[in-house]
Amino acid sequence: MPTTATLEPLVIPEVEPLTIAGRTFRSRLILGTGKYRDFETMAAALEASGTEMVTVALRRVNLDERGRGSLLDFVDPDRYLLLPNTAGCYTADEAVRTARLAREAGGWNWVKLEVIGDKQTLFPDNVELLKATERLVAEGFVVLPYTNDDPVVCKKLADLGAAVVMPAGAPIGSGMGIRNPANLRIILEQATVPVIVDAGVGTASDAALAMELGAAGVLMNTAVAEAKDPVRMARAMRLAVEAGWLAAHAGRIPKKLYANASSPLEGMIE
Repeated sequence: MPTTATLEPLVIPEVEPLTIAGRTFRSRLILGTGKYRDFETMAAALEASGTEMVTVALRRVNLDERGRGSLLDFVDPDRYLLLPNTAGCYTADEAVRTARLAREAGGWNWVKLEVIGDKQTLFPDNVELLKATERLVAEGFVVLPYTNDDPVVCKKLADLGAAVVMPAGAPIGSGMGIRNPANLRIILEQATVPVIVDAGVGTASDAALAMELGAAGVLMNTAVAEAKDPVRMARAMRLAVEAGWLAAHAGRIPKKLYANASSPLEGMIE
């Protein structure tokens, strides 16, 4: 009697966790909390995205309103790491003061560091950004700085002790996607800390591309918050980040100019 071969249990590959400053996250997607039409939609989008870290702009949140319909009533700190950001700061002094306020008010020592240099484009002032990074790291903050896709600046930020570097894929809120993959490849090649693409993502394929290039994660706000269906888009972004990471670690086939038959032709009877 023929015997049936015993098959090994199928192991489905999973996305590896992301570790930043000794803290581990199952999700590699980070979401902002601004621009949603209401807090209920925001909360549903966070749920659909699977994120475990959300950014909060202190200049838009009144910490004294907790329990009275504040944004913080819809973001459970036991479930999400709250990442205060310094949005709206234009100097290192302003950014450092804002980070200190977050630590005094909520005990947060993680900060998404933004030091803006131009009101129209929202491009960073990298001179002030480097100053603020150095000061905040010295004060014990876990610093996640937003910068442009400049390999030199990213290396300097990492050398100063930034926990990650977060180069922009495109201008904030533009939805243009990854405009300069060559620069991102250089940043990733020389990286000594996780690289998280921040800003410019418009749709799921943009997030997947960032991950396929080798990014450790993606941070976004507008692409989800201003989508016609933010909850559905949040789910799409979750799947895109996971798919992009898996593809990056699966080893894609090389690109070829000419066709290559899917089924071998050798040995076929004519």
